Amino acid sequence: MADTGETWTPGLRLAVAVCSAVFAIGTALQNFVVIDPHMIELAMRLAGKTPAEAQAEAPGFLTVLRLVGDLYLAGNLLGLLALWPRARIFWLVLIVNITQAAGVIAIPPAVFRASLELYGPVGLLPSLLTDGGALVLSLVLIFRWLSGKRAQRKERDAVRSG
Repeated sequence: MADTGETWTPGLRLAVAVCSAVFAIGTALQNFVVIDPHMIELAMRLAGKTPAEAQAEAPGFLTVLRLVGDLYLAGNLLGLLALWPRARIFWLVLIVNITQAAGVIAIPPAVFRASLELYGPVGLLPSLLTDGGALVLSLVLIFRWLSGKRAQRKERDAVRSG
């Protein structure tokens, strides 16, 4: 599944790089500012844990959330390679963004409630920006890939019939 010239245009590469930079900033803010031990404990209490259970389990859950966040931060930063024309990262960018967009579903709702309670709407912005933006970028990439495939098919058909 190679990148095609029709899909991985200079304009799309620039858009991917800009989005990747924005998503990296949002992911870093979410991972190192919004998510903290106090917020995780609150999220666990909101999800039905006792204060003692939340206090005992929060460090492990925080470690897992931050590890996942670090992986997405690295994936977002790799998206900056789109600025280099020879970088073959279309599929990597698409996979990172599709899975990041799933964060809204994968992250327990209590985490969002705790973030909202502690920080107000601004506490939700990094996640909404990265996950929602990743969904939009994923849809654009899929549409562009499908459009490129359709154009290749038309060209191939024209050559065969011509």
